[in-house]
Amino acid sequence: MSGGSAATEDGGRPSGGEGSQDGGRSSGGEGSQDGGRSSGGGGGDLRIGVAGFGLRRSVALEAHRPGRGSRVAAVCDPRQDALDAARRDLGPGLRTTADFARLLDEDVDAVIILTPDHTHAELAVRALKARKPTFVEKPLAITLDDCDLILRTAHERRTRLYVGHNMRHMPVVRTMRRLIAEGAIGEVKAIWCRHFVGDGGDYYFKDWHADRRNTGGLLLQKGAHDIDVIHWLAGSRTVRVTGMGGLTVYGGITDRAEGLPADWYDPARNWPPLAQKGLNPVVDVEDLSMMHMRLENGVYAGYQQCHFTPDYWRNYTVIGTEGRLENFGDTGTGSVVRVWNAGRRGYDPEGDLTVPVFAGEGGHGGADQELVTEFVRFAREGGATDTSPVAARDSVAAGLLATESLRGGSVPLDVPPLSPELEEYFSGGQC
Repeated sequence: MSGGSAATEDGGRPSGGEGSQDGGRSSGGEGSQDGGRSSGGGGGDLRIGVAGFGLRRSVALEAHRPGRGSRVAAVCDPRQDALDAARRDLGPGLRTTADFARLLDEDVDAVIILTPDHTHAELAVRALKARKPTFVEKPLAITLDDCDLILRTAHERRTRLYVGHNMRHMPVVRTMRRLIAEGAIGEVKAIWCRHFVGDGGDYYFKDWHADRRNTGGLLLQKGAHDIDVIHWLAGSRTVRVTGMGGLTVYGGITDRAEGLPADWYDPARNWPPLAQKGLNPVVDVEDLSMMHMRLENGVYAGYQQCHFTPDYWRNYTVIGTEGRLENFGDTGTGSVVRVWNAGRRGYDPEGDLTVPVFAGEGGHGGADQELVTEFVRFAREGGATDTSPVAARDSVAAGLLATESLRGGSVPLDVPPLSPELEEYFSGGQC
């Protein structure tokens, strides 16, 4: 298991994913052959082993609900300071280890993998082979072969696989999806997403994220969230992509450092972007990127990502045959979705319908809480989930091919589908 300065998949923002996988498999016993292990003590808490206790540890903290259905029983991390932090945050009864094999001991019913992206495949395969229901933080992996290996292992071992696409649980995304389902804008034909990553220089260019060997690139690492949301809102997957972008700002900063500086996150000091200091020794991922997508159902989409904006939020526009909708704000107070669907006009900032977005408690507007709740229920009982391993694989595939296009002259590339056998297995709820 790789260490790194942060074990996070979405940039490590301190905590604040319906393409469902249907099915109703039973929970099974401790030696269950379908991967549906029961929690220790019958009806007691699901005992969770966590791999990686870095900046995305917010998921682990959310999963620690002693007496309320789940608790973190063990944490694995190669860094002693991370293990010390885990004991402080989760209590002295926590078992800690630097050996991933020990994490899979019998006192653990399910595994949550929160390690750097390039370690996901190896750890997920080992956990699935040990028949532990497994949560893998997004992105699922950084190569398509590794994604397919993880899905194939889950299929062969009949072990439940869950991928942490928490944006499917974000209130703003669910509000947009509900409006689309209700017919507010007719049939979806186009989706655009602009991603202003205002803290990008801090979160993505000072540790392992900045090295493409660990992430493939930020169009995949960061964009996997939004590609998945685009697919979810459109009800389809990407079949053809083009990409364009480059390392336009942070490549010119020569102040580099091994490991995160103590003051690595300081919005006031680190503005404007060229004032950043202490960047990772290797910086070879793009800080500005965009992709065009054609989806299997004929929807066209675009995604743009910039890591040196003054503001940090996502803006979606969804255009249908009878109108369009757009979000203003995403996880913060006062976020709304506006709809224009009552006829043609000139500029109209208010639209015809304004729908408030009510964020929940915790990370990502309450999404992390809902994500963990869904995983715990799925690990114990099976059944439908709003996140989907196939959709997670599809978002990686689109991001990977867009990155390849970006670095290869922006030529259009076809996105290979998952094998029909695996598609059928996961669309049937992993039964």
